[in-house]
Amino acid sequence: MSDPRDWNTEVITEFRANEGRVGGPFEGAPVVLVHHRGRRTGRELVSPMMYLPDEHEPDLIYVFASKAGAPTNPDWYYNLTTAGEATIERGTETYPVTVTEVTGAQRDRLFAEQARRYPGFAGYAEKTRGIRTIPVLALRHA
Repeated sequence: MSDPRDWNTEVITEFRANEGRVGGPFEGAPVVLVHHRGRRTGRELVSPMMYLPDEHEPDLIYVFASKAGAPTNPDWYYNLTTAGEATIERGTETYPVTVTEVTGAQRDRLFAEQARRYPGFAGYAEKTRGIRTIPVLALRHA
């Protein structure tokens, strides 16, 4: 299996070269680059993520800590929830965001909508059933 950092680097390069659009498995999907700091290392990291725009607030998006259905949450989830803030690149804009976790019925509704739009997310939820609930984070323009 190839190193995920190499794959992320390719997605990040393509995103920046094409005004926020990428191909491959992300073709046609909304993608954001999230800048965060490693909570243990302090290193600045950038993670590409699919997102779901809020239906009513243009400055609010949701990201899903699916880790492709792995049994553990991605490291970026812990970095973001610990910091409570980040910077994102969305399209050609870069701006700071606040980070909050979405829970309960709202989380379930948002995840179901993401899975309806992108069925791979339903597969991720099936892989994690009984192990963990895939977290949903709200990123709001600060």
